[in-house]
Amino acid sequence: MFEGLPAALHPPVALALAKAVESIPRGDALSGGSVFEMKFDGFRAVCLVGSDGAWLYSRQGKDLSRYFPDVLASVREQIPPGCVVDGEVVVWSEGRLDFDALQMRLVSSKAALAELVMKSPASLIAFDVLAVAGQDTRGLQFRDRRALLEELARGWIPPLQLSPTTSDRALAATWLSEMTATGVEGIVIKGEGQTYEPRRIWLKVKSRSALDVVLAAVIGPMAHPRAAVVGFAGLRTAAHCRPVHVLDGSCGKGSGHISSSSPGKASMAGGNQRTGAGPLYQGGRHHPPDFGGAVGG
Repeated sequence: MFEGLPAALHPPVALALAKAVESIPRGDALSGGSVFEMKFDGFRAVCLVGSDGAWLYSRQGKDLSRYFPDVLASVREQIPPGCVVDGEVVVWSEGRLDFDALQMRLVSSKAALAELVMKSPASLIAFDVLAVAGQDTRGLQFRDRRALLEELARGWIPPLQLSPTTSDRALAATWLSEMTATGVEGIVIKGEGQTYEPRRIWLKVKSRSALDVVLAAVIGPMAHPRAAVVGFAGLRTAAHCRPVHVLDGSCGKGSGHISSSSPGKASMAGGNQRTGAGPLYQGGRHHPPDFGGAVGG
């Protein structure tokens, strides 16, 4: 197995991670200047393509290959042997990410999995490359790895997609505030001059918003509840109350603010975006909506 791949990249592969920060940092926060990417709601996965096959492994080192035959079929057709790609496996449904459908892949029988593949096909959004032509690229700076990835992704069609990037902090802020309607969880910040290291070398900002609700009950201690049963504005019956997770670890009596992830208005226009693979967003029921087509450097 894994013929033609660097021995140091045989599974399990240690992946670069991101450290959480409260707000989008300045452009000079990381080595070589900052590049901003969307953080998609899916399964982090490393895709290995050898001369004897292709595999998907999770961040924890679990072999995910049998759960995503649709992705791997496309990988074998579009990515040459000797490559290792870091990315996110997702499921698109009606123009937004569907994490529930993604999770169903892991708990379904073999027969049910075949139906899920037809009903809710998965995609791979690539954002880094760890090997090309059998050569380990982790020692290259991010700007050079990105150039290799864009060249590799030239001509890709779904379900393979290239994650868009921008050096425009204002555009990244727009993504953070307006893209949650499509399932984007936040923004990842990378340094143009960074090499690839298996530790928290990147930064991430998660999308959160405040929602006014009426608190009906809590699950767990009042001072530190795990979840709360709430009613939303204008809904007065118990039938319209539902549990939500409490993210800030505190909760007060009566009406108040509970921090939660919340969808917003979708928009993706203007700014300095770049990708060498044509549109990320192909439209259609099982692919992302078109928010502007191809983007330039």
